[in-house]
Amino acid sequence: MPIIEKRAGVRGVEANLRDYAATVASFSWSAARAELDGLPGGGLNIAHEAVDRHARGPRAATVALRCLGRTSAGGATRELTYAELSVQSNRFANALRTLGVGKGDTVFALTPRVPELYVAALGTWKALALFCPLFSAFGPEPIETRMRLGAARVLVTTATLYARKVAPLRAKLPALQAVLLIDAPAGAATEAGVHSLPDLLARASPDYVVPSTSADDPALLHFTSGTTGTPKGAVHVHGAVLEHHVTGKLALDLRAGDVFWCTADPGWVTGTSYGIIAPLTNGVTSIVDEEDFDAARWYSTLEAQRVNVWYTAPTAIRMLIKAGPELAHRYRFPALRFAASVGEPLHAEAVIWGHEVLGVPFHDNWWQTETGGIMIANYASMDIKPGSMGKPIPGIVAAIVHQRADGEVETVDAPDTVGELALKPGWPSMFRAYLGQDERYRKCFRSGWYLSGDLARRDADGYYWFVGRADDVIKSAGHLIGPFEVESALLEHPAVAEAGVIGKPDPTVLEVVKAFVSLRAGYEPSEALNRELVAHARRRLGPAVAPREIQFLPSLPKTRSGKIMRRLLKARELGLAEGDLSMLEPEPAAAPR
Repeated sequence: MPIIEKRAGVRGVEANLRDYAATVASFSWSAARAELDGLPGGGLNIAHEAVDRHARGPRAATVALRCLGRTSAGGATRELTYAELSVQSNRFANALRTLGVGKGDTVFALTPRVPELYVAALGTWKALALFCPLFSAFGPEPIETRMRLGAARVLVTTATLYARKVAPLRAKLPALQAVLLIDAPAGAATEAGVHSLPDLLARASPDYVVPSTSADDPALLHFTSGTTGTPKGAVHVHGAVLEHHVTGKLALDLRAGDVFWCTADPGWVTGTSYGIIAPLTNGVTSIVDEEDFDAARWYSTLEAQRVNVWYTAPTAIRMLIKAGPELAHRYRFPALRFAASVGEPLHAEAVIWGHEVLGVPFHDNWWQTETGGIMIANYASMDIKPGSMGKPIPGIVAAIVHQRADGEVETVDAPDTVGELALKPGWPSMFRAYLGQDERYRKCFRSGWYLSGDLARRDADGYYWFVGRADDVIKSAGHLIGPFEVESALLEHPAVAEAGVIGKPDPTVLEVVKAFVSLRAGYEPSEALNRELVAHARRRLGPAVAPREIQFLPSLPKTRSGKIMRRLLKARELGLAEGDLSMLEPEPAAAPR
């Protein structure tokens, strides 16, 4: 793939990070901390840095949130300035106080992407309670599991979601003392412990003094699914706001006055770290769209809202590609300066497509729920090697490591050597615990490194390349095969919209490569196309790496954050237990093709 050269930034705008090597050499987290206000006594509170410091300064009247409503509900746009968001979150914090909720209590949110969700998050952080957002599309079982594990004290939700999904669970949630309905008028909620949030906010004081907050005070709880067993609850602290602010500025190139659109739901960590915190600390106007994905609506939003910086997921990009360039060409995006992607590795073809069709390439970056913020990125001023994750964030020390016979790990310096991607602990947004699973947390750290569980390689220029999850790697006839490499080759074929690759047990070579493929519009499954795809992969990868089998599916199973669930493909192929499916995106009802 050709390198995309962008030495001056994007579309002639000089990047925030202008010289990567110089910035890395001079960067320190303590110096970056000076960009934030801090609280009296030196503490850090996410909500203060995100809204209150702007509300008391020249950005008070700047629109912080521009929320686009569902078409079915009238499509009204609701806006909150930084000053208004500060007041509303003050009221929410005071409402929690009247309910006896305070430091260490957990507030869950189960709502669509509406202003009340963002007010609840900020108000919870002001009250020093722990905020945990859930996808509103969750069914009762994953809701009950997470609220029980997180000892939910308060739930913010809608009347419909409560009646349908939560009310039947109340007996299983003994810690839940208050339910705040965002759409219930005063006096409408008659059940014990159920309140009208508009009524509570109207009666609460608009003034609130954020109490002393340590950077190590818990602030966020995000659940991430494991291969088996219950979801893991990753705990993050108020000090993470420093990482969110810095990475929003350097990795996403945010600057005050920008219009920014992060398409992620806050139920996914990206939707909180970069849909709430980072854009607000950087003083931008955030677009929040309550509607589900629709290609034409998305293009219209980019054009009409004059979005400058756009952060989305590979799944969405693949869906836009599948819709065809003709649809994209009906719209114009002269304001769009920077586009980025996260959720799973971004295939090179998607990077090139953005460059050719939208006028800006997608900048892939890498991080995890556990890291809390972006760790490796392609920057606005840096040449892109399509398919690469980029280079580490200034202040982040990354390495490729191998495990020794004694169980410890050692770094690997030789370029293009595959190993586990590891990070030096201590960055501000590093998770501090798996809730109630201390031993599981300790196993993430070894020999002074955080072990990500992802396999990668680093090339001679310092760019990192994703290979696969450590438990996804396919061992075939002495070869170690990364599924991402095979998927990338298949996606280069014009018929392929999505690809997922697994290792299938084989008595002769240990495992053979099997690919699951969904097709773009205009293509139909056939034996001829199957043979054509196998031949294409063999030309690109060689016979040892190319798939031996290809199965067509109407779509591939994905998490709600857009990651193709290879372990679920493998479980279904082999008839194994499917494990935790709570983060699974609903699949079409059609039978496999």
